[in-house]
Amino acid sequence: MPNSCKKFNVGGQAIIEGVMMRSPNSLAIAVRRPDGNIVVKEQRWESIWSRYKFLRWPFLRGTVMLVESLVNGIQALTFSADQAMIEDKPEEPGSDTAEKKAPEKPMNRLMLYGTIVFSLAFAFAVFKGIPHLIATLAGTLTDTEIGTNSVIFHIIDGVVKMCMFVAYIWLISLMPDIKRVFQYHGAEHKSIYAYEKGEELTVENARKQTTLHPRCGTSFIILVLLVSILVFMSIFPFIPTLYEGNRWINALLQIGIKLPMMLPIAGIAYELIRWSGKHPNTPLLKWFIKPGLWMQKITTREPSDDMLEIALVSLRKALWREKHGLAGLDEKKDELEIYSDYSSIDFDKENEEKACT
Repeated sequence: MPNSCKKFNVGGQAIIEGVMMRSPNSLAIAVRRPDGNIVVKEQRWESIWSRYKFLRWPFLRGTVMLVESLVNGIQALTFSADQAMIEDKPEEPGSDTAEKKAPEKPMNRLMLYGTIVFSLAFAFAVFKGIPHLIATLAGTLTDTEIGTNSVIFHIIDGVVKMCMFVAYIWLISLMPDIKRVFQYHGAEHKSIYAYEKGEELTVENARKQTTLHPRCGTSFIILVLLVSILVFMSIFPFIPTLYEGNRWINALLQIGIKLPMMLPIAGIAYELIRWSGKHPNTPLLKWFIKPGLWMQKITTREPSDDMLEIALVSLRKALWREKHGLAGLDEKKDELEIYSDYSSIDFDKENEEKACT
């Protein structure tokens, strides 16, 4: 039957052989293990802005969302990596099976966190530092006064930045493991679309949806890059030279200024994403969102049905929790639900009608 219940805001993320979904009060992760079993983990979700109301203010909430999404993504990615390394278990799984959290693998976890920290540092150095230095080099090679007070400088910086980002995403999309993550990304979008359209959450209904979603993290990143070009172009002409003696030292100091500026830029991009969701037919906003949708043609791929199953399990679990409350959830935070196949999962179907009162 169509989903006619109250709609909740739901977002997600593709992970290793799985999908994480986050609703207002629940964070649900579904992963398919190498043995084919489906593992579901759920925990209470509470945003920091529920305690500090001012963080809900426009242009602040975007930064909060960015930081919280990063934290949630690390948690989900770590869990999925752990599950991907668990060998077949002798016990027979079932729809009512729950087990204690799988033993941690310290070295693997350490390597994962190290990779994440390195990736963040690498991303800023490459996608902020190198474009800025190339724009500085352009002024040096042409023996002109192309500096941060020049529009040309920021156009060069922006073009290099976008080209490098697109090239990076395209190159990693050629890796088989990343290609599968991008397929799960498509499954996440299709499942959310089916929910937003009020359709029953089945593989058949999800399969017919598009993989492109305007509120995707890919669109957000592209929008951050575009907004950063405009913001830097507007602000840097008013910033005095930081080091007179050497153009390159001055450039490095300017890159350092860009780092904290990314937080308000993320806030602006978030507001544009929200506005575009509420006013999808606004011509100017449509042009701002289009590059992100084009980029999603790389970061999302058509998923297989078994990938759609995982995305739907995660979504259904998060929605089930919203409808049935948080009672008992904290006591079960270290337990996993294990299912032998998709058809054995019934936590949503049997109770959906009761929850719509």
